[in-house]
Amino acid sequence: MRKLTNKKSEECLVKRIVFIFLFLVLTMTFSLENVLGEEIYRWNFKPAKNNQPSDTEEIYKEMLNKYGGFFIGDPNSKSLYLTFDNGYENGYTADILDVLKEKNVPAAFFVTGHYLKSAPELVKRMKEEGHVVGNHSWHHPSLPEISNKRLEEELGKVKEEYERITGEKDMIYLRPPQGTFNERSLAQTQQLGYINVFWSFAYVDWETNGQKGPGHAYNSIMRRIHPGAVMLLHSVSEDNAEALEKVIDECQSEGYTFKSLDELVLNIP
Repeated sequence: MRKLTNKKSEECLVKRIVFIFLFLVLTMTFSLENVLGEEIYRWNFKPAKNNQPSDTEEIYKEMLNKYGGFFIGDPNSKSLYLTFDNGYENGYTADILDVLKEKNVPAAFFVTGHYLKSAPELVKRMKEEGHVVGNHSWHHPSLPEISNKRLEEELGKVKEEYERITGEKDMIYLRPPQGTFNERSLAQTQQLGYINVFWSFAYVDWETNGQKGPGHAYNSIMRRIHPGAVMLLHSVSEDNAEALEKVIDECQSEGYTFKSLDELVLNIP
């Protein structure tokens, strides 16, 4: 009789453990769905005619003001901020760096984990030549669609590898992958010490099988250049690499000055 009672007790204990486990799993799943169920925004800007400053949605501006992000500099100043997204190396970044060095123009390069692993020497060169290196996440996921834990891991791995390569601990700028964001992702990345950098100018330059020549790149850029522009270009573009020198020369001839993100955000000349 005692053996039977003990057996029933053990069965009850097992059932309780299984119930608690399932409850925890369901609770965690529900919480994650709540997190991921928040509204997600995809960045867009509103280009203006006649090289006037771009604008964006009012709600986007309110959120950036709240969490210390930005997409444009002073619209009354003929300053330009050149930024590149570096998801992977396509053979043109060294050419871009050559032009920037020759013209003494600063830029910001937002790198992924793949880029850090495959092109560490170029990352070193970026830093050594005075450019900003920013975080573009390890795997390029949509940040508002992943958990807080994974978001922290995605950015933390990039920062750790960057510090290992360069010996520097100055990675503070973030370019949200895929241009997606929401209040949670902006709040968490700010808490992690990042400044979200969006953009007021971009064009379709990332399709490596759809390059249309440096003339197309030059015209696309010059048509939309404007005071305070935070320019988003992709380093995988052969057209960008070939057009960059002419773009810099023409912008400077029109009275524009290329500045670093540090000058815009931190007031560091």
